Amino acid sequence: FFLQLHLRDFIQTMPVIAEGVEFDTIGREVRCKWSNEDDKASLAACQKVLEEHLPKIKAINGVKGVQRLVCGSCNDFKVLTTVNADDFGAFMEANAATETAFVDGLKKIGNVREVETQTITVMPV
Repeated sequence: FFLQLHLRDFIQTMPVIAEGVEFDTIGREVRCKWSNEDDKASLAACQKVLEEHLPKIKAINGVKGVQRLVCGSCNDFKVLTTVNADDFGAFMEANAATETAFVDGLKKIGNVREVETQTITVMPV
């Protein structure tokens, strides 16, 4: 009984986008398109830029995880940092300089295009 009551109280406090669409985690995504040219040199360079900034990203208070996603057919390189919804505002403040440096680093790579950021909600289903 206690577990059911506690779970119900937790679910009622989660942010809701629309009926049935609750979330407890917010993700910040940095993404770009890389090229197959020069044996995928731009993809390798994207990875190096990520590795340069990853320790700073992971060290920010509230970070739940960092995932790198790569699609070999559409040439996507994405990095998704997840944070508890309640901590997201503080995360964005703490991450501002690191995100700018990461994005700028990706933009400097030859054959990389469409460098963008996006904020999304994340919820296991």
